[in-house]
Amino acid sequence: MSSCQKAARPLLQSLRQECLIRRTSQLPRSISTSVPRQDEGPTTTTTTTTTPSTPPPMPSTKSIDQLEAAANAEAKQYRNLRERLMDRETTTMHWAERKLTSMGTPPVGSRRRRAALRTSENVPFEQLPYQCFQEARKVLQEDREEKVRAIAKELAKIRRLEDTPADQVPGGERKKNLRLTSLRKYVEELKILADVNDPVVKRKFEDGDGDMDKPIYRYYAENKWRGMPYRIITQRIQQLNIVPDVLPKFEPVADVELFFRRIKVSPGAILDSRITEVPPRLRVQVFNPGERLVSVVVMDSDVPNPETDSFERRCHYLAANVPISPNQPSLPLGNVDKEKQLAVRWLPAFSQKGAPYHRLSVFVLEQKPGEILDIAKLRDLYSGRDGFSLKSYRDKFGLTPIGFNIFRTVWDDSTAGVMERAGIPGADIEFKLKRVYSMKEEKKPRGWEAKRQKPKYRGLWKYSKRIRGMSRGRR
Repeated sequence: MSSCQKAARPLLQSLRQECLIRRTSQLPRSISTSVPRQDEGPTTTTTTTTTPSTPPPMPSTKSIDQLEAAANAEAKQYRNLRERLMDRETTTMHWAERKLTSMGTPPVGSRRRRAALRTSENVPFEQLPYQCFQEARKVLQEDREEKVRAIAKELAKIRRLEDTPADQVPGGERKKNLRLTSLRKYVEELKILADVNDPVVKRKFEDGDGDMDKPIYRYYAENKWRGMPYRIITQRIQQLNIVPDVLPKFEPVADVELFFRRIKVSPGAILDSRITEVPPRLRVQVFNPGERLVSVVVMDSDVPNPETDSFERRCHYLAANVPISPNQPSLPLGNVDKEKQLAVRWLPAFSQKGAPYHRLSVFVLEQKPGEILDIAKLRDLYSGRDGFSLKSYRDKFGLTPIGFNIFRTVWDDSTAGVMERAGIPGADIEFKLKRVYSMKEEKKPRGWEAKRQKPKYRGLWKYSKRIRGMSRGRR
């Protein structure tokens, strides 16, 4: 039974009851006086014309079918209404906005703009009947045509330089390559300047319809990420001491968002152990063109070791040879190829009772162009999980860290069950803090307190010897 049918069942039952009550209320009622008892005297009895009572008719199959059809139609109407309210382009409901944001698909634009779109006549954005707007678009169109001519001119220079032999270029092959790189970079800048002020392009980016293979949309996306998201992630790197605990130096250049069960996780959030039983989904947005292969590492930097009284590292997940591109940012860790990409399977986040919070870092490392890592070798090296070093992994395979995210975990009510289902021992271990006594000598009494230590001043000892927190007083 679908959820709509479950929701419509109480309504159908109430409609049936109302129908029965209405039918029985329309029946003719019989009124008669009671017959006197034998032991009573003769009494006057008055009777009225009565109609024999008949049992209320049961509703026919046709009426039940009509009620079910009405209930199904109402449920369908409710479902359509909910779908309209969950439309990210026109919704104005607070609960719908919160739900869309938690699902990773936030509403488009402001609430005022969405309300205007819902009540407008769907006039195309570039055809809005405002004279100042249209005149401004003409100026922007002239500027864009100028930039397009400059792009064609620079592309012609690039073609001529590519056709010129290296021995005819002053400086040889090295100077030719430097010149080509500079010209191509300038062409990319001109492409951005040609559309950077176009309101139609800005609207497409804000609506999430931009093509990330085009440099202008990558430019907008990087500027947006360099705002608050970049500041938050760099703040977490400093606050949680990721540098130098995990890597001696690191600067993120890609946007990495973390989702557990369709819920977006803010960097550094403490999660319930049950949520981490399922591998998360990453959204890795890169800002340079082309497809590349990356490795994904999830590691715990705070594994307690009672024998050495220190903390070690543990690998919770490792995958390599995973392709990403600006137009394909979604990266579900549970859907990678188990034969060609997965080296270490997902291990839920957990922490023993009494231990401090564990930092679980998510790193995205870019591989060298055209290089494919040997998964069998990775399994032999890191299948043990314990003692994992990200710095060693980076240096051994020549990887470049480009993105980062982090979440934390502590002992909670569901951790023991999570560890049991995952086959992890140690759920019965509890860590307790060891009391560290001060190495300083006890201070001797001095001043007013030292002068009045004699029995003569016994009445004043309550002010000097029975002070809370002082261990040298009388007990």
